[in-house]
Amino acid sequence: MVTQPQNDGPASGGSISYSKVVDLSWPIHHGIPQWPGDPGVEFETVASIEKGGYFLRRFSMGEHSGTHLSAPSSFHPGAPGHNEFSPQDLVRPAIVIGVGAQAEADRDYALTMNDVLDWESDHGPVPQGCVALLNTGWQARWSNPPDYLGGTSADQLHFPGFGLDAARLLLEGRNVAGFGTDTAGVEPGADTRFSVSRLALEKRRIVLENLTNLELLPPTGALLVIGLLRLEGGSGGPASVTALAP
Repeated sequence: MVTQPQNDGPASGGSISYSKVVDLSWPIHHGIPQWPGDPGVEFETVASIEKGGYFLRRFSMGEHSGTHLSAPSSFHPGAPGHNEFSPQDLVRPAIVIGVGAQAEADRDYALTMNDVLDWESDHGPVPQGCVALLNTGWQARWSNPPDYLGGTSADQLHFPGFGLDAARLLLEGRNVAGFGTDTAGVEPGADTRFSVSRLALEKRRIVLENLTNLELLPPTGALLVIGLLRLEGGSGGPASVTALAP
């Protein structure tokens, strides 16, 4: 089983109060932004109402397509697949750190330790066991895949993300349950070593990518509910992520 930090919120049996429900996942269709080299999204009709009395399609895509959760096994041999996340792992309080202005000025922007400390000066300590979400404003580029990815080859991508020092502070100093972002990777696209993903997944934490609607969430107080397509032994998989916001 994947181990996660403990928290005292609804994920461990507390009460839930919210005023709105926010969908943080993108619909899956042909033509969505795809990591260079990943298999494309394909749909094929295998039954129609006219011929068979019902409508049915088959689909195929990479495990890390669209809004998805990465598994420790995607970078660490012998580590658990994403089916090992328990239901308790997947209900987590969330904070949102906004860096839209910085990302607009520098599409390779990496969240800094000072950004985290500035967030805490405004909103209080980062809660233990939460998922730290990075709102870069990148969802506005989703319909233009080359702009969203910032390149066409895996070694020449440009989008913002968590800096490694900030990630270490959040994981080791604040004991967060993981990271999420509205870009194609939790680290900046120029980080070809996937340093933040490797660090978080080595610690068996949550990594969510290609989120949307983060601007609809408050800096603190939302609750994430992460629904998975349980692919046995998967390196990750599509996720339906919902936020319950105060």
